[in-house]
Amino acid sequence: MPTIPSIVLTSFVSVIALQSSGTVQAASGQETAAIPTATDTTYSGVLTLQADLRDVGQKIFRVHEVIPVKPGALALLYPKWIPGEHGPTGTLDGIAGIKLTANGQPLSWRRDLTEMYALHVTVPDGVAQIEMDFQMLSPTTGGAFGGSVSVTEKLLDLEWNQVLFYPAGYDNRHITFQPGVMLPEGWQYATALQPDSSDATTIQFKPVDLETLIDSPLVAGKNFRRIELAAAAPPVHLNVVADRPEDLAASKAQIDNHVALVQEASALFDAHHYQHYDFLLTLSDQTGHFGLEHHQSSDDRLGADFFINADSYLARADLLPHEYVHSWNGKYRRPNGLIIADYSEPMLGDLLWVYEGLTQYLGEVLTSRAGFWTPEQYREHLAEVASWMNHIPGRTWRPLQDTADEAQILYNDDLHWSSWRRGTDFYEEGELLWLNVDTKLRELSHEQKSIDDFAHLFHGTRDGAVTVVGYDFDDIVSTLNQVQRFDWATFLRTMLTSTAATAPLDGLTRGGWKLVYSDKENALVHAHGSSRKRLDLTDSLGLQIANGDDNAGELLDVLWQGPAFDAGLAPGMTLVAIDGDQYSAEKLKDAITEAHAAGGNARPIELLVKNQTAYRTVKIDYRGGLRYPHLERIENTPDRLTQIVKAHRIERNTH
Repeated sequence: MPTIPSIVLTSFVSVIALQSSGTVQAASGQETAAIPTATDTTYSGVLTLQADLRDVGQKIFRVHEVIPVKPGALALLYPKWIPGEHGPTGTLDGIAGIKLTANGQPLSWRRDLTEMYALHVTVPDGVAQIEMDFQMLSPTTGGAFGGSVSVTEKLLDLEWNQVLFYPAGYDNRHITFQPGVMLPEGWQYATALQPDSSDATTIQFKPVDLETLIDSPLVAGKNFRRIELAAAAPPVHLNVVADRPEDLAASKAQIDNHVALVQEASALFDAHHYQHYDFLLTLSDQTGHFGLEHHQSSDDRLGADFFINADSYLARADLLPHEYVHSWNGKYRRPNGLIIADYSEPMLGDLLWVYEGLTQYLGEVLTSRAGFWTPEQYREHLAEVASWMNHIPGRTWRPLQDTADEAQILYNDDLHWSSWRRGTDFYEEGELLWLNVDTKLRELSHEQKSIDDFAHLFHGTRDGAVTVVGYDFDDIVSTLNQVQRFDWATFLRTMLTSTAATAPLDGLTRGGWKLVYSDKENALVHAHGSSRKRLDLTDSLGLQIANGDDNAGELLDVLWQGPAFDAGLAPGMTLVAIDGDQYSAEKLKDAITEAHAAGGNARPIELLVKNQTAYRTVKIDYRGGLRYPHLERIENTPDRLTQIVKAHRIERNTH
């Protein structure tokens, strides 16, 4: 260990002492007060918030806040750790033009030196409120979640955490806001918030606590459609905004799928934890694409052709079921480490294999039970997931548990070398883990118990209560034991800590099916490739290749230690030619097929590759042909997978 000079050590100790005493000394000599810790004390007064969202062309949100205050030191926080995003993803880089005034006079402010999301201000004597103005410069490119594009000329998505500051020292539930928005003329909107008053362009909402406000995003657009999914209490609506009116054209069959989803979720959980529920669906090729869960709504963003393109609908049909399940699993029942008193408090993701993994499993099951997928398509989906997770050599050094522990970093990773680094695999491998649990429950109970019984016990309490109930690992084990006695702690920990080379596929086997490969394309692999404009050759050459008009041939990812890896290929390279001919996806697949047919006489597939400005030729000696994953029945075993996706609302309605 190198020696630290005494002058440096003295300065370091001085800084620590100042921080411990509640102040930090800046280089200029000015002190900033400590940021108070959140308490259960109620903040006095109601903060008013007005977001002017009319400048959609320049993607600028103009914000005005009025904050009741008392004289003295005040710390204002911008939300940092965002629920559902599982990380410090607050869009602070988009905030500009901050001005604070009191009684019409400007107030100076200073950013905290160690917490960039905090501003310090001294409120003068005789001041009862301060006014705050700033702009949120909504992203124009890239990014994830709220950091992605949220505004076009025809629509917008508003996450309230992007357009507010709040006083430090108070629990989120004890700070009250009265929010409002100004929208372009003629636009319609949807949100879980309740309107208080409105005119042609301005809507004021009823006061809510800060936690509820941030949990209640808003969508608005020139092209808007509201579809009723459940008329009886509690009501559920599908609200859609789109850049083009023709993209709102959900068919009767598609609407029936969403109606069935609500019915199937009711049958699964046997309780609701919302007073009403609003799917907020954005259809655009210009915005980011993701889903973000909320207690009484979900922020769902998909490509423009979701309803009008069969492949897009098949590939992304599971998004809304996933986010809907989160109302029960994630919002109502939430890991203790993800329950925070204020948005500057770090979240602990160690139980995301439950929060997201169980949601992934139940969401896919409901996708099939509601008819979005046929049982065969559900099996094709499982085959795709099982094959990918079984191809990940990174599992030999990083266990599933670590992907949850490091979620706040992994969410921001790109695709390259994902099979070795691993990503947020607590979704996909979490799904396999919970399939394993479900089939084990069925096996142990002689088909009398299942994951549905767990859902009834764990999520089906306090019907109608919009609240949060925390849990830990022991609560999961205890509830599983109420369903069926077994050593669930060891069963779960074995999968969470395993560094085995193969994925936990026991759930498939116990479900009566096994993973196989053929040259027939998997329906879900095809749909995902078509909707994402990607050629997936993971199971043959070990490549994922961009297949769009502007980036065709770009290597998005290379399977670690796969055939392409062994030939020297890497993500970021671009395929230019195949065996001397200009690259195309079909030519590459033809070359793979021809090499397989030639067998021992086959020549290696020769590729001309561009790596930044350099060109070189590589040869891949692969003769295994095109390979796509499927599930095949294991004879003389119970077909539990078919039972898992059997529609339950029909059974319920017949009793």
